Amino acid sequence: MPLVGILLLLQLTTLPQRLDNWLYDTLITSWPPSAPEDIVLVAIDEKSLAEIGPWPWPRAVHADLIRYLNEAGAETILVDILFAEPAVHDQALASAMSEHGRVVLPLYIAPSSQNDLFREQLPTPTLANAAFAIGHAHVELDADGIARGLYLYNGLGNELWPAMGLVANRGQPSVVPTAFEGIHAPAYMNVRSQFVRVPLAGRGGTYTSYSYSDLLIDSPRNQWLKGTTVLIGATAAGFGDVLPTPFSGLAQPMPGVEFHANVLAAARDGELIRDISAGWSVGLALLTGLLIVLILPRLRPSRTFIFSGLLFLLILAGSLVSLLAFNLWLPVANALLVPVIAFPLWSARRLSLANRFLNQQIDVLERGNLLHLPALHHRHPRQILDNLRRLLNPEGWLLKEGGAVLQQENLADDPHAAWHNPAGLWSHHDGVSRVVLTRGDTRYQLALKLPPGLAGAAAERYLSRLQLQPPTSGQPVTVERENLSTRINRAQRATQRLNHIQSFIWRSFEHMPDGIIVTDALGLILFANGHVPHWFREPQPSLQGMALATLLQGHDPRSPGWAETLADTLTQQQSRTVDLHLNGRDFLIHFAPFTLPDSSQNGIIANISDISELREQQRQHREAIDFISHDVRSPLVSQLALIEQLKRRPGEVQAEQLDQLRRLARRSYHLAEEFVQLARAEQLTETRFYDCEFLAIVENARDSVSEQALEKSIKLVLLGKDDLWLRGNAELLERAVINLLTNAVQYSEPGTTVTMQVFRAGHQACLTVTDEGPGIEEFELPTLFDRFRRQKSSELAGKHGVGLGLSFVSVVVEKHKGEISVESRPGEGSAFTLKLPEASHP
Repeated sequence: MPLVGILLLLQLTTLPQRLDNWLYDTLITSWPPSAPEDIVLVAIDEKSLAEIGPWPWPRAVHADLIRYLNEAGAETILVDILFAEPAVHDQALASAMSEHGRVVLPLYIAPSSQNDLFREQLPTPTLANAAFAIGHAHVELDADGIARGLYLYNGLGNELWPAMGLVANRGQPSVVPTAFEGIHAPAYMNVRSQFVRVPLAGRGGTYTSYSYSDLLIDSPRNQWLKGTTVLIGATAAGFGDVLPTPFSGLAQPMPGVEFHANVLAAARDGELIRDISAGWSVGLALLTGLLIVLILPRLRPSRTFIFSGLLFLLILAGSLVSLLAFNLWLPVANALLVPVIAFPLWSARRLSLANRFLNQQIDVLERGNLLHLPALHHRHPRQILDNLRRLLNPEGWLLKEGGAVLQQENLADDPHAAWHNPAGLWSHHDGVSRVVLTRGDTRYQLALKLPPGLAGAAAERYLSRLQLQPPTSGQPVTVERENLSTRINRAQRATQRLNHIQSFIWRSFEHMPDGIIVTDALGLILFANGHVPHWFREPQPSLQGMALATLLQGHDPRSPGWAETLADTLTQQQSRTVDLHLNGRDFLIHFAPFTLPDSSQNGIIANISDISELREQQRQHREAIDFISHDVRSPLVSQLALIEQLKRRPGEVQAEQLDQLRRLARRSYHLAEEFVQLARAEQLTETRFYDCEFLAIVENARDSVSEQALEKSIKLVLLGKDDLWLRGNAELLERAVINLLTNAVQYSEPGTTVTMQVFRAGHQACLTVTDEGPGIEEFELPTLFDRFRRQKSSELAGKHGVGLGLSFVSVVVEKHKGEISVESRPGEGSAFTLKLPEASHP
C-alpha cells in the first residue's frame, strides 16, 4: 500500500521527530505555567564579577551569602556551583551550610579526560558532609539541540543520583545515591532513568532574580526572601552555563540555574510531563490508518477532505488534552501524517480512476452517432446556389468565379454593384442580395433577386443568419502537451455536443405545434412544454409532480376516468388515442408508453394536438354541402322546371316567364360567385399583397353599387380626401367594400343616404359605412359574420340571402391583419367600421 510505504520511508528521516518537537514546543509555549514567587534566583552576573572580583571567588564569599540568606529566612538553598576541589575556606562554607541546614549541592558525571571513563565529580568531603542533599545537575538536550527535559535519576552502574530540583523538595537529607535493583550495569557506565519534560514558565528572566553583589555588599535584610527557595548560579555570559529552550531556541538561551528553578517548581507542583511509551504512538498511527482505509473509500469525494481534516483535528485535540490535563506527552506526528498523506493519495487514486472512466466514456461518445449538422461553409458555391434556388425561389440569380460568370438568370451583371462587405456577410440593396464567398484562394460572387413583399424581407433576414464562410483562423493554435489537458478538451467537446443535443431536444419540444407531456412510471408529470399550461390554464410550476390523470379528469371529466386509460397504457404497453375537450376547443391526445434504454424505468409520452380548426373545417364542409344541396340546387331545379314547361308550349312564351328565368339564373350566379369569392379570400396569403391606395378602392366600390343605389333613390356620400396606402390585395378589398355597400343599399329604405367615411386612426386606415336602415337586433350581432347565417328580420322581410357576404368581409379583413366592428340599434340604422394596418413605406 503506498500509504504504508511512504510512512516507512519517513521513519528514515527526522521529519516525524521534528514535527513532534515543533508541536510540543507550540503547545507548551502557548499555555506556560506561572513562575512561583517563592522561588528566587541569586545570579552570578557581570555586575557581581565587577564588584566582587574575578572568578573563582573565595569560598568565604559563598559562606557569607549563605549566612545572609539564612538570616533573611530562606527555607532551602540550591547552589549550582561545583566544589570538586578542596579550598582554604571549605570549613567556613561548611559551617555556614550546617547552620542553615537545607543547602543542596550539585554533582556532575563526566570523564576526567577524553579517553577516561565516566566519573562522579562530587563536592569535597567537607562540603558533602555539611550539605542537606546532593543532586545531579545534568540537563538533556534533544537531537535538535533544545533542552526540553532531564532524567530524574543519573549515575554510574545501578546507583543513581536524583536531580537537584527533585531532592530540594524532600524532607529527609539525601547525600548518597539511590540503589536501583532492577538496573544491571557496570560501575563505570553512565546510567540515566525516568526522563521527564519540564513545562517552562517562559524565557530567561521570568523568575525573580537578585544580583549576587546586591545581597552581599551593604545590603539590608530582605524580608522578601523569607520562606523562599533560593537557587545560586551563574548567569554571566562568560560561564557558558546556558541552555536553548522551546521559548528561545538558539537565539536567547536560558541560564542553567533558571532551568533548574523550572524543574524545582514543576516537581513540587506535580507538573512534570512524562512521555507515553512509543507503542501507543505506533498504535495510534495504525488505528488512524485503519480508519482511513475503512472509511475514506465509502465517502463521497466532497467529504473526504472534511473527514481527513476532522481526523487530523481529533488527533491534535487528543494530544493537547493529554498534555495539558494529564501531563502526558504522546508523539502524534506519525498519526497526523496518515490523513495528510492519505488524502492526496486517495484523491490521486480517484482521479486516476475518473480519468480512466472519462477516457472510456469520451471514446464511446466520440464513436457514437451524435446529432450533427454539417457546416455550410464546406459546400461549393454552385451547390449553395442550387439549394437556395430550390428553397427561396428567387426571381433571378448570378454566380461569378473571379471575373467569369458561372450561372446567370434574369439578373444583369452590374459592373458597378457593391461587393464591399467582408466575405460571408450579405448586403441587401434594391431587392438584390449579394455575398462574397472564398474557397481557398478562389473568390466567388453570389447574387439573388428575391421576390418583393414580406416573403422577400423574411428571406433577407434568413440569408443574413447563414454561415456560408469558414471562420477566420486569427487565434493561435494551442498545442496540447499534457494528457490531462487533452482529456479535458475532449470531454469539453463531447459535453458541448451532448448539451447541444439536449438543448435541441428541449427546444424542439417547446416549438412543436403539439403539446407534449412526459410522465414517470406512476403517471406523475415530469415535463410539459409551453402549450400545456396555456391550453389547460394551469401555471407551469403546478404541473410538475401533478398526476396526469388528475389534470385531465379536472378539465374533461368522463366515465370511465382517465386513470383507466393511463393504466392500460402502462400495464399493457399499448398506445391510446382519445378525444379531449378543453375550454371550448377540441383536442386529440395520444398516449405512448416508453422505456429508457438499458434501464427498467418507463413512463408515458402524451402528445396533444389541437384539432379545433380541423373540426371547424369539417363543420364548414358540412355547411357547404348543405348550402350546395339546398340553396344552390333549389334555383337550378326551378329553372329546369320552367324550361321543361316552355318546351311543352314553345309558342306561348310569356315575358313574365323569361323574367322569372332570368331572376333564378342571376340568383344561381350570385350564389356561386359568393361561394367562389369566399374560397378565394380563405386562400389569400401575403405573397399576393402589393401597395394599394385605400381611398381609390372605396371609390371604385362606390361606383360599382351606384346603379343599384340609383334604382332605390339612395344617395351615396363619400367623406375623406387623404391618400391612405395599404399593403394588401386591392381586388378582394374592393369586393369586401362592395359587399358592405350592397348590404347597406339593400336594407335601406328608398330616398335615404349611405355614408362612407375614410380616415386615419393612428397607424390604421379606417372606413365606416353608415346606413339608415332598420338596424340589427342585439342578439344577432355575435353571429353576424358567421357563414351561412341569415338575419331573422331580413328573412321575414323577404330579403333572402345565403349569409356569405359579411363572412367574406370578415375573412378578407382577417387576412389583412385588420379588424371589423359594427354598431347598430333597431330602427336607427347600422355602422360597419373596417380598420386595416397602414403601409410603412408605400
